[in-house]
Amino acid sequence: MRDSTGARRDRADGIVTLCLTGLAFTAIHIAFSGRYGFHRDELLSYSNAMHLDWCYIVYPPLTAWLARAELAVFGPSLVGYRFLPAVAIGLVSVLAGLIARTLGGGRRAMLVAAVSAGIAGPVCFAGSFLSYMSFDLLWWVWVAWATAQLVRSQNPRWWIAIGAGIGLGLLTKYTILFFVCGLMGGMVLTPNRRWFRSGWFWRGVTVALAMALPVIVWQFQHHFVAIAWMKSIHARDVSWHRADYFFPNQFWSVTSPVTAPIWCAGLWYLFRTRAGKPFCILGWMYVIALILFLVAKGRDYYLAPAYPMLLAAGAVWGEGWVGSRQRSTQTAIMRTVWSSLAVSALVAFSLTLPMAPIQSAWWRFADAANNCFNSEIGWPELVATVAHVRDSLPAEERAGVRVLAGDEGSAGAVNLYGRAYGLKEAISGMNSNWLRGYGNPPPQTVIAVGFRQSDLNKIFANCNAAARLSNRYGVVNQTLETREEVYVCRNIRVPWPEFWKNFLYYG
Repeated sequence: MRDSTGARRDRADGIVTLCLTGLAFTAIHIAFSGRYGFHRDELLSYSNAMHLDWCYIVYPPLTAWLARAELAVFGPSLVGYRFLPAVAIGLVSVLAGLIARTLGGGRRAMLVAAVSAGIAGPVCFAGSFLSYMSFDLLWWVWVAWATAQLVRSQNPRWWIAIGAGIGLGLLTKYTILFFVCGLMGGMVLTPNRRWFRSGWFWRGVTVALAMALPVIVWQFQHHFVAIAWMKSIHARDVSWHRADYFFPNQFWSVTSPVTAPIWCAGLWYLFRTRAGKPFCILGWMYVIALILFLVAKGRDYYLAPAYPMLLAAGAVWGEGWVGSRQRSTQTAIMRTVWSSLAVSALVAFSLTLPMAPIQSAWWRFADAANNCFNSEIGWPELVATVAHVRDSLPAEERAGVRVLAGDEGSAGAVNLYGRAYGLKEAISGMNSNWLRGYGNPPPQTVIAVGFRQSDLNKIFANCNAAARLSNRYGVVNQTLETREEVYVCRNIRVPWPEFWKNFLYYG
């Protein structure tokens, strides 16, 4: 039946529909991408994009490289800066549909998989601003699709595509290693273990390692500082209870009550059905990654990239189950499915995309749900305030004054918006900013933003509050909460080289 002319035509039509669906998701993200302002993490990436390197303390280099490319093409445009994340999410949707096709699904399964993958909360959010998660999602789904193609075709050359996907993942975010462990474990637990003896498998390994080699070398040269950063961030997340409810959240916030039955059906299809069992390596890739994240106490959204392949498998199972029913029953079931997915999409979009008017009841509810919209507000005002403080200093001090930023957001904001005011690049001890130093000659006066005065008093002999941060919306940016005073500080207590040596901190 699947090889009939009608089935082939159905799949060809499905490819066209699939591409249009991916374009629709990309268009939705682009349509709303100019709202609010740069997110704190986008400002982090901006600073890194202006200092291209083979790696950074927070993440591997690909996100910064792509940000630099966007800046070269679009300039410092919010819409331009968010263009590639929007494209990435469209591609995630398309690849989910292609996985369904590879597993034997027709047009209906492909479309259900594509839509289900595109409306997950973390996926929607990752498409709304530039972060490493936007591209991390894409590479996980690429590896899953290439693995499904390997199993279906038994063509060992697919190991090159798998290796390339893993290599891109290692250039983006280290958590893809959990997925790699799932892939290796899935090979051991299934007949796919025979690929360990294939030269193509080892060529794929070589491709992944060759792509990741610059990151490995950089980390070696910097004493594997990423490990120290991850330990610090993990300890913070655990202490703030961000790792709590990891498993329940997979059904509620990482996916949704509407799509959870689909991916659960996908696990059933992969492990318990004759048609799905040849592809059960995909199921093991999910299960092993899930267990590892549970043991490591990871954040719930770390596993979000693994769901598109399960949604694809569930859509294929559902297509077969619905197809065995009477025509009237099929129509009723699909009407319910599409209605449910439409409602789920509206909820996900309203809570994760920058759609609501700032400080409206809708905005406050969405910000409380995602706790991120506030981090897009107030950065231009911060820089304007810092520039006003600079202009209030005696003329002889202005030329050598530097902005000392307490966090990546403040530093990136000064770097992005400060040029219009003639401000020099900010200095900061947070993450990769620390590697860039404090300038030559060392500053005698700094304008400090994003600090508590008690911390500044330990560094400088003289610190005075000069202004207070605010914005026209009255929004409290969580990055600057309790650190809203701007200070002018003089007379560092120890020489700059000695002070800077111990000033590195993570965030």
